[in-house]
Amino acid sequence: MPEAEENLILVSSHIDTVSTTEGAGDCSSCVGVMLELARGVAQWAHGFKSGVLFLFNTGEEEGLDGAHSFITQHHWRNSVRFAVDLEAMGISGKSTLFQGTDYWALESFAAVAKYPSAQIASQDIFRSGAIKSATDFQIYQEVGGLPGLDFAYTDTTSVYHTKNDKIKLLKPGSLQHIGDNMLAFLLHSAASPNFLKNAQQQKQENTEQNKAVFFDILGKYMVVYSQRLATMFHNSIILQSLLIWGTSLLMGGCSGLVSFGLSCLGIILMLIFSICLPVVVAFILPHICPFPVPYVANPWLIIGLFGSPALLGAFIGQHIGFNLLKRHLRCVYSRTKPGLTHNTREYVIDLEAERWIFKSGFVQWLIVLILGTYFKVGSSYIALIWLVSPAFAYGFLEATLSPVRLPKQLKVVTLVLGMAAPVVSSAGLAVRMADVIVGSIVRVDRNPGGLPDWLGNVIVAVAVAIVICFMFVYLLSYVHISGDKRTLGLLLWIFFGLSLALVTSGIVPAFTEDVARSVNVVHIVDATGIDDGNREPLSYISLFSNTPGKLTKELVDLGDEEFFCGRNMTTDFVTFTMKYGCWSYKDSSTGWSKSEVPTLRVESDSVTDSARQTVISVDTKSSTRWSLGINKQEIDDFTVQVDSEKLVLLGDKTEVDGWHTIQFAGGKNSPTKFQLTLYWSNTATKTSRREAKEASDVPLLVKLRTDVNRVTPQVTNVLEKLPRWSTPFGKSTSPYTLAFLTDLPVNIFRQ
Repeated sequence: MPEAEENLILVSSHIDTVSTTEGAGDCSSCVGVMLELARGVAQWAHGFKSGVLFLFNTGEEEGLDGAHSFITQHHWRNSVRFAVDLEAMGISGKSTLFQGTDYWALESFAAVAKYPSAQIASQDIFRSGAIKSATDFQIYQEVGGLPGLDFAYTDTTSVYHTKNDKIKLLKPGSLQHIGDNMLAFLLHSAASPNFLKNAQQQKQENTEQNKAVFFDILGKYMVVYSQRLATMFHNSIILQSLLIWGTSLLMGGCSGLVSFGLSCLGIILMLIFSICLPVVVAFILPHICPFPVPYVANPWLIIGLFGSPALLGAFIGQHIGFNLLKRHLRCVYSRTKPGLTHNTREYVIDLEAERWIFKSGFVQWLIVLILGTYFKVGSSYIALIWLVSPAFAYGFLEATLSPVRLPKQLKVVTLVLGMAAPVVSSAGLAVRMADVIVGSIVRVDRNPGGLPDWLGNVIVAVAVAIVICFMFVYLLSYVHISGDKRTLGLLLWIFFGLSLALVTSGIVPAFTEDVARSVNVVHIVDATGIDDGNREPLSYISLFSNTPGKLTKELVDLGDEEFFCGRNMTTDFVTFTMKYGCWSYKDSSTGWSKSEVPTLRVESDSVTDSARQTVISVDTKSSTRWSLGINKQEIDDFTVQVDSEKLVLLGDKTEVDGWHTIQFAGGKNSPTKFQLTLYWSNTATKTSRREAKEASDVPLLVKLRTDVNRVTPQVTNVLEKLPRWSTPFGKSTSPYTLAFLTDLPVNIFRQ
């Protein structure tokens, strides 16, 4: 139909992957699903109002290049009305809808998805910048202005961009899951005139009104409602809660206000102690374990290593608040209930304090709900559930309107009824987020050696502590007057001790062949600081890791390769800096030739109208993948061109730590000679050439790294000897196994 040809639903994924992996999950699995979807859609394509376009793009790993090229240059780009992106951050589990732009699109997916998996909390985390990554969906949304949905696998994220992203570990059920959901969605959307109408009108309407809250329930049902409705509902609950608390405190008088304050103090103490204990463990682990992060291959260990101390700390903090409450209530009851016997009074005080501690959970989640609603955080629905469900159960089963009636012990059914909905809605999310955080530690150190060894542990410890504080606040209130306090403490210590023994002894390994540590081996030819062409480049084998910790265990298997390690082994790779690593000069002179060393030559340097302009010829030789850093402290602007075609135009230049970095990745026929024109800043360094040569620390003007996808003989030798529990890790900023470095200092130019 002509109408369908002019209105397309784009289904996109990328066929490329990084050099260190097979790319089974990221994203061969997506490509396979798309091929099967194309077959299924072709069989059922009857009466479609919208066409379905399958885009197999490339260049995603090098900077989302394929998606950008399509949405800005292809002649079909103006016919696309909606975009679906399939991605992977792991190799198993459900393909989760983690980004969605519009209420109507999410509602359409929820209506037909067989096994919905969706979580707006993932969208909140992804868009906050906590996860330093991007997908093609970002291009379709920001550059193309398209509405759409973004899906990704997230389980076993530790294998992401490593050798273990392989077919052997890929779960067929994961592919079936996204296939079933997507086929139903595409058939429904393509045939729906309303879907097409909504997609066409999206750009003309206020996008704020189209935003939605979405999440699934046990993978069986999906809940979708507008952000506007969520805000109205949240505000209503907040106002009612504040009104109820205000009335209650007013009726309770000064003593009630003090009790309220002490119960809130208990929340603060609970959070402090719950964070402090596991953080202490986080600092200790690097000193007593073979690896600073000894739980990556077995994430369940964090329950014992951090969960047990966090729960113990939460109980200690809450118990201190409980005892302070009891002290205050003794004064109140001795004054208001003098006729009670001592034993009766103490029992009643325990019950009253228990209730205040339980109700402090309402305050905790109310504060979270207020903040989430104010900042329009979609996942604040979690706070709503954790507030309303226990409050309803307490009001229905425990509350009394008679101030004369003495308190009774909290019923177990109150806890069960109040916690059912929150646990069902949040437990899976907590487990999934823990798996993502632990898996991400494998690659947390973007500048190898730049982060302290304990930082990854602290991140996990704090995350676990916060989850436990918020999820166990109601449950722990039942323990204080029971006889199980010592039993709870003993069990937590035993669980912690067993977990610690397992990781310190190495019985449970930190890494395995299938969940490996990131270790990169790069043959570096360093021509930096050579401006006369007379000296030979420095050549060596470099070993570094994005996983926290030193490389001492790896060197056990590399004893005869003459590696020496330290923080003085710094290498500037342009896109990142190796601040700790290992070097070896053994047999490093083979596998490359001097003709492959890139060059930076100053062709002209002139001053016109008090503005300085320098033209530099860049020759990357045999490399079609390179990174160029330009000193923005010295240079205001620049252009890059090949022959007469300008690749980088003037204007709109950003900087990070004073540098603007250009990354180029092309095919085998890509150009290797470029012209870089620099326009200097008026505040640029003004030193003479003689002073520049005599200075020991001359600032750099331009730095260049070229990559060659070739494994030299010595790199092959090192890779074969590395432990099986180690793996290279690749990303767009990572070098290949052979890298050339060169630079151009400030004020070193041809006269």
